[in-house]
Amino acid sequence: MEILHLVFHPDLSSLVRIKNKRSKSFSDAPSLDFPYPLTRRASIKDIVECVGIPHTEVGLIKKGDQHLRFDYIPCQGERLHIYPHRIPFSGDNYLFDEPLYEKRFVVDVNIGRLAKLLRMLGIDCAYNWRWNDDKIVEVARKERRIVLTRDMELLKRKDIIWGRFIRSIYPGDQLQEVCSFFGLNGPFNILSRCLVCNEPLVSVEKDKIIHRLEPKTKKYYFQFAICPRCNRIYWPGSHFEKMRRYISSLKIQRKEGEGI
Repeated sequence: MEILHLVFHPDLSSLVRIKNKRSKSFSDAPSLDFPYPLTRRASIKDIVECVGIPHTEVGLIKKGDQHLRFDYIPCQGERLHIYPHRIPFSGDNYLFDEPLYEKRFVVDVNIGRLAKLLRMLGIDCAYNWRWNDDKIVEVARKERRIVLTRDMELLKRKDIIWGRFIRSIYPGDQLQEVCSFFGLNGPFNILSRCLVCNEPLVSVEKDKIIHRLEPKTKKYYFQFAICPRCNRIYWPGSHFEKMRRYISSLKIQRKEGEGI
C-alpha cells in the first residue's frame, strides 16, 4: 500500500480523527506523525480534511524547505509537515487566495453566547440563531467574515475562506481564545454596539427618549445611546458596570471612557 507521511504540529495534532481516539483535549498536544494510505489522487487540502482537520486551521504546509499550496498532489513516500496558523493570526497567508482585510466575525448557534460578548467589546459579529449552515456560509462569503464555530464540518465548506474551530467550551474562555488568536488586544469600545442586532449605537438626547425610561433611570442617568435598527436604548447603568468588571476578570485590555 502506498503511504504518505503527514506530520501534524500542535495544535493541529489533537484534531486529527483517529479510529478509537477519545481525547477531548485541544491544546498542547505533541506533534503527530500520521501514515496516510494513498488510495486515490487527491490534493493535500482534501487529504487534510479527510483526516478531520478543516482547511481553515492550516497556516503552513511544507515538504522539506518547500512551501506547498492546498492544490498540491502528494506522492508516495513523501513527508509533509502541516502547521497551524501563527498567533496572533494576521491573515497574511499564501495558502489562501483572498486576503483578510478586517477581523469581522460570524458565529453559529453552537457558540451563540460568544457573539454577545464580542459585541460587548464593540467587535463586529454577525449572529442569528435562526441561520442554518448555508446562511452562515453566505454571510461569511458576501461580507468577508471569519466563521467562528465548534462544528468542524461547517469549516470544511469550500466557500468558507477564513474560520476558526473554537477549542474552548465556556463563553468567557471562548472570548479569551478569540482575542488571543486574532490579536484583538484593544483598546475596545465597550458597549458601542447593540448586543442584540450588532448595529453600532448612536448617541441620543435624553429628552427624545425620556418617555421610554423608568423613573429611576430618568432621575439618575443623563447619557444614552440607541440602536438605529431595533430601537433599543442603552445607558451606563449597573449592567454596564457588571460588563466592565466581567471584562476585567478576563484580563482583556479595554479602553476607558468610550462607548455610552
